[in-house]
Amino acid sequence: MKKSCQWILIFLFSLSGCSNQNLQTENGIGISEESKKYWYTGEAEITSFRINQARYGEIREGDAVMIFVTEDFSKDEYTKTDQPGSESLPVLKMNFTKNFVTGIYPYSIMTSTFIPFENYGPVLKISCSVQEWCGHVYMQLTNKKQMEYLVHSYFENENVANGKIESALTEDEIWNLIRIYPESIPEGSQQVIPPFHFLRMKHFEMKTYTCEISKTVSDTGISAITMDYPELQRTMKIYYQSEFPRQITGWQESYPDGQGDNPPILISTGERIRTIRSPYWTKNKSSDEIIRKELGY
Repeated sequence: MKKSCQWILIFLFSLSGCSNQNLQTENGIGISEESKKYWYTGEAEITSFRINQARYGEIREGDAVMIFVTEDFSKDEYTKTDQPGSESLPVLKMNFTKNFVTGIYPYSIMTSTFIPFENYGPVLKISCSVQEWCGHVYMQLTNKKQMEYLVHSYFENENVANGKIESALTEDEIWNLIRIYPESIPEGSQQVIPPFHFLRMKHFEMKTYTCEISKTVSDTGISAITMDYPELQRTMKIYYQSEFPRQITGWQESYPDGQGDNPPILISTGERIRTIRSPYWTKNKSSDEIIRKELGY
């Protein structure tokens, strides 16, 4: 969204007299005025993390970056729009990168998740790519009238795969929901699609799995969403600030990883370093590299 358009939107929203509570609309839960003011500024929120990532039965040190930003999304093409118009809608996009090294060769993972911004609704699109020296894989889901997915991989048995799946909650969208629609995250036993990078690295089937979801709030001001998948022996905990803007502070993920019939359960973690806000897409000169120091690199 162009900056001039964003400020026009902020002005129009301020005239509406909306409260800071989430609005109820005919489509369900509406976005709060507080969120509009925070996210419609022409900047992205960028957070750096130190990570410990399980791979091949060992824990690898690395780094991650999580970027949240609003943009206009084409309802026809399911991409970022070139020119915002009547066939576009605002979304909150998360780009989530992880980088770590296994022995001699590096891994690079990126997941992009798009959810409607102004009125709560199902995830619109998820894409994920994993690159390492053996090759790369790509997985995408688009949620139009139903969820459709495709997979491209250098592995023979999953070289090209595509199909449809019944609409369901995805773990990848939980990060976005925490930021703007935390009350929409259900608790209890749910059918959930696990994160795409996990499905690809473990070569698991693209489908829903039974997941127990719970929420906790501690006296430290940090809340947590816990997702437990009995069939996968996997548990994911996402930690975030209890108060708005509910920035992600870290995560803890455990599942069996390694060779053999009974690999050990390893724990992967992410710990926040710093958060900045920036129109980073304009910071592409060599002289802008100094800004990376603000992220703790």
